Amino acid sequence: MAEDTEVKTSETFGTDPTPDGLANPPIDDLMEHADSKYALAIFAAKRARQINSYFTQLNEGLLQNVGPLVEYQNQEKPLSIAFREINEGLLEETLGEDDLSEGN
Repeated sequence: MAEDTEVKTSETFGTDPTPDGLANPPIDDLMEHADSKYALAIFAAKRARQINSYFTQLNEGLLQNVGPLVEYQNQEKPLSIAFREINEGLLEETLGEDDLSEGN
């Protein structure tokens, strides 16, 4: 009698071979759009705050900020959306004096 052998896949173990989050898009790809990791963090955080404000204002009927420039999923975090926008080249980094003094 031959037994059916089951091939173990990522679905079987409940893991995904391509992780999401800060690893997607990869940091190396994101660094192509910023001068330093510090600049990237400031850039992404500012955009994430804008996206968060947009969703808050959307519920209140006010629209003062630009919404996400990429397709997003319902439970996706604003920072993840910001990283994807940066990676796709939809935003340009411009740091002012206020941004540079935040690290001091």
